[in-house]
Amino acid sequence: MTTPGNLFILSAPSGAGKSSLISALLKQESTRPMQVSVSHTTRSPRPGEVNAEHYHFVSVEHFKKLIEQNAFYEYAEVFGNYYGTSEAAIDAQLAQGIDVFLDIDWQGAQQVRMKNPSVTTIFISPPSKEELENRLRGRGQDSEDVIANRMAQAQAECSHCQEFDYILINDSFELALNDLTTIVKNQRLKRSQQVIQHKDLLTGLIL
Repeated sequence: MTTPGNLFILSAPSGAGKSSLISALLKQESTRPMQVSVSHTTRSPRPGEVNAEHYHFVSVEHFKKLIEQNAFYEYAEVFGNYYGTSEAAIDAQLAQGIDVFLDIDWQGAQQVRMKNPSVTTIFISPPSKEELENRLRGRGQDSEDVIANRMAQAQAECSHCQEFDYILINDSFELALNDLTTIVKNQRLKRSQQVIQHKDLLTGLIL
């Protein structure tokens, strides 16, 4: 019997380093396959984006039909475009023993938790407001208005950090990656997972 995968949510304000941490985690050797969920969206593909690899690009009409079918773990409308996480796709991956990571905000996390209480939620925080602003400015691609807006959004995001199971402070990237890896391994060692993966061994020990 295949040991089910674990579902993880990672949330963070822009500039906290979430995408870099997820990317580094997936590059590590692992005893179990891991992957980031591919969301559905109604926005148009950007240059270089590939359908079903970066997003599932669908029409607004199709997306709304999926909403009516209750097909999403979570969905939201952002700046006129819809984004959503397919419940059937995620559950199929988990059933195959794949650990799946959702890169969504606190509102999406609340929706997923309602449908799947066993989800593990992780909030990634910058070490300080000043460092977050330095990171945003260091990108060299945003105007002052955009930076101010992102800082305001970051404050709103951080106000919900206590709703998450784990909080990682990304001051040192290496330490934050180590902490994230530890959380993933910890979930795999839980009794509910071990009794499935090592059923024969554990049964043999008591007979």
